Amino acid sequence: MNAQLLQALQLVWSPSLRVTRAEGDCVAVLRRPAAELQDVPLHLALGITPERAHELDARAREDRRAVEFISARIGPKPRPPEAERQGPSLEHPLSRHDEPAPLRLVLGLEAGEPTAIIQDLDGLLDGAPPVQISKLSSSLSHEIRNPLSSVKMAVQTLQRNTTLSDRDKRRLTIANREIRTMERMLWLLSEYGRDSVPNMDQQPLRTVVQEAQAMVAPEMAERRIELKVEEDPELPRVRVDATRLRPVLAQLLLNISMGQPEDSHVNVQLRRGPEGRPLMVLKDSAAALPPEERGTLFEPFGSRLARGAGLSLAALRRVMLNQGGDISAEGSSEPGMVFTLTFAV
Repeated sequence: MNAQLLQALQLVWSPSLRVTRAEGDCVAVLRRPAAELQDVPLHLALGITPERAHELDARAREDRRAVEFISARIGPKPRPPEAERQGPSLEHPLSRHDEPAPLRLVLGLEAGEPTAIIQDLDGLLDGAPPVQISKLSSSLSHEIRNPLSSVKMAVQTLQRNTTLSDRDKRRLTIANREIRTMERMLWLLSEYGRDSVPNMDQQPLRTVVQEAQAMVAPEMAERRIELKVEEDPELPRVRVDATRLRPVLAQLLLNISMGQPEDSHVNVQLRRGPEGRPLMVLKDSAAALPPEERGTLFEPFGSRLARGAGLSLAALRRVMLNQGGDISAEGSSEPGMVFTLTFAV
């Protein structure tokens, strides 16, 4: 077995169920270094009952590479570096066994000894799209897009009827707007669950912004919202997959626009950042960032700002990271936020 995996370790134990070897990321998974796991009873190392440890031992000795899931109580997670710099904690990090941790175990024999490859599911799934979204996004988008396209064509056909009353024209305008909203929501759902390699190309950053704005131009025009772009001279081109970036960037532009008063504008600054990397800075004068949302802003359904099926900011961050960039946000409980997108060159 290979324990050189992200947040994984390998445990080997004796017939008396005491750990004889621990290799891999022991601190991240079991909250203690390998040396402290040596000769520890298996049930204490895993934070489970002795009876459950005997069950795992029996499964390992079957050597079928059985997969088991446990909810371990193995103490608090290691303190982050910034906390360590503030000084030692008053409580020993291994003095409590009160934090449930979901672990995945692959059980078997190695050189005749029972062993387990253990992964921390929280660490494994951190930043990854939920399994349900990954599995369902493609089929769900396909199943909904087809009838939605038929509805869209029917509405557009009706709009060409010159005998419609003003009331019917307004109704069809609303229908078209909501169809576009549904199309963007489906795109966000599909994009957040996508794992394919992006098709990168060099693009002027101003072009990327303008093409994204064009996707939501009708909604911005209804509110008479203009896009004002300020660009540093000789800004280098950026490496992006424009096809995948445009829709998620368009949703952010729309989110900001919907918070602005009519007959106003959205400011976008294109400038050089650290190490010469191009930055896109967008100011949202209406949005606020409550303290309780700062840690979940870019998580799916984690923020009131994440309009568009609750995935708009999460999908944008996922696209940016997959294309060698990043996105950050600054704000407080008072209105006024700044989003900064950093691009690869």
